[in-house]
Parts: sequence; C-alpha cells; structure tokens
Amino acid sequence: MLDAFLNSAIAMATPILFAALGELLVEETGVINIGIEGAMLCGAFFAMVAAYFTGSTLAGVAAGIAAGVAINAMLAFLVVNLSVSQVVAGTALDILAVGITGVFYRKFFGITGMAFMVKPMARLEFGPLTRIPILGAAIFHHNPFVYLAFAVVPLIGYSLWRTRYGLILRAAGERPEAADALGLGVYRLRWHALLASGVLTGLAGAYLTLAYANTFVENISGGRGYVALAVVILGRWNPWGIAAASLLFGAAMALQFGLQALGTAVPYQLFLALPYALTLVVLAGFGGQAASPSALGEPYRRA
Repeated sequence: MLDAFLNSAIAMATPILFAALGELLVEETGVINIGIEGAMLCGAFFAMVAAYFTGSTLAGVAAGIAAGVAINAMLAFLVVNLSVSQVVAGTALDILAVGITGVFYRKFFGITGMAFMVKPMARLEFGPLTRIPILGAAIFHHNPFVYLAFAVVPLIGYSLWRTRYGLILRAAGERPEAADALGLGVYRLRWHALLASGVLTGLAGAYLTLAYANTFVENISGGRGYVALAVVILGRWNPWGIAAASLLFGAAMALQFGLQALGTAVPYQLFLALPYALTLVVLAGFGGQAASPSALGEPYRRA
C-alpha cells in the first residue's frame, strides 16, 4: 500500500518538477512565466498527436518540446522585446493554448476522442533493486521521464550557482540595468532562459500524454503549470527545494486519488481540490517570506 502511494507520488511530481525547474530558470532572469500552463498543455497535445500518427515515442517527445519552445518564444517576444505585462501576456497564451488544443483535438479526433491512445512507455527495470521492500517498487519502477526530471535537478543547480553563465543569468534578474551596462545582454539572456524553460515544460506536457495517461483529454495539464509557480516559491528558488516541494504536491495528488478510492460519503470534489488548496496555503504562507530575484516581474526597456 505504502509503496504504491510513494510510486504514485513520484510519478505525479514529475511533470510539476519539469515545469518548476523551467520556471526557476526564467524567474532567475527576472521574468514570471504565467504561460507555463499553456506551454505544458500544447506540449501534451502535440506530443500525443505526433506519437499517434508516426508510431514513434521519440517523435512525440520532439513535438512536445517544439510546442513548449514555440509558446515560450511567443512569450519572449511579447515580454522581452515589446515589454508587455508578463502576467497579461502569460495569461493570454494560456487561453490561446486551450483554444488551439481544443480546436485541433476536435478536428483530428472528434468530440469524444475515442481510440486516441498510444502504447504506454516502458518502465525501466533495475533488477534486484526493484525488490527492495517499499522503496524498491516506489523508486525503481518508473519510465525514463521520471529519472530524467530528477537528473536535471543537480544539473540546473550546478549551472546556476557554480558557473559563470549561471551568474550572468542571475544578474539579469537582480540588476538588469547593471547587467546591460556591462554588455551582458539582458534581452538575450531572457530569451535563452525562456527557450530552455520551453524545453522542460514541453517535456512535462509530453510526460502527461506519453508516459502517464497515454491519451489526451482537454485541459489535461489540470493546473499543474500554476502549481509549478507555487513550487518555485515553496522551494525558495533552489532546485533541491523545488524537487522536495514537487514531491509534496505529488503526494497531495496521490492522496487525492487514494481518498477517492476509499468510497467515502465525502463529495469527491473536495478531494480534487486538495492539491490546489495546498497551492493557496503555500502562496499565503510562504509567498511574502521567500527572497525572489530583485527585478522579478518588472518589465525592462534598454536605455
């Protein structure tokens, strides 16, 4: 029972972790990417479409990444080059993503989307490790997406705090005027971060349809992009903290399904609200305490 719960928590934490790590990169350069939900949704849809019509999971992953990058490129043009409000631009792209995926979903597969499924991605096998009591089935019985997500955590941590390029990225989010005065190119750095974030968010979307649900339903992202925003705050802009926070939200989602399965008299809608109620608690309790990048959310115009 416990091993199944932990396994489910890790699986549900994976797309949130991908998205939150991408959001971390963006926020360190001073941009709030509210459009992360839309990028994840488009990544999920186009990954599924590509895998369904080509029969190739790799083609699906590539399409998911391309969709995430495309949405973030649109956001970059709006908020970096045109200095549009980051919240307004991101929200608009979220709405656009819902419209695009809804229209094409009906175009390709009709209203019901029957038989719109792909073969489940195989889970990796670790031999004797899988048979370790409780932890074996919880940790060593997942598909490659899961291990990739957690492998990215130390990579981003090292890149941001142990390399010169990471220092330059963070300078764009702390003192963009000073960074530009030194010739670092704030516009270029923010574009880099948004495109890299698009890759991670596209992977989050691809995971949902190719490795988790093996199908697509409208709004399959289910608010996970917004949860990722809260995870960055709870994780205090630290990759390891973000990984821990993602597991917390993954556990909340796993608990939600577990409580529904008990068949209690409590309305199931209350269980569905559990992860999002946790998001509100996190924002209320930690939003004002965490030390965000100094220029986060502020539009920047080169003098």
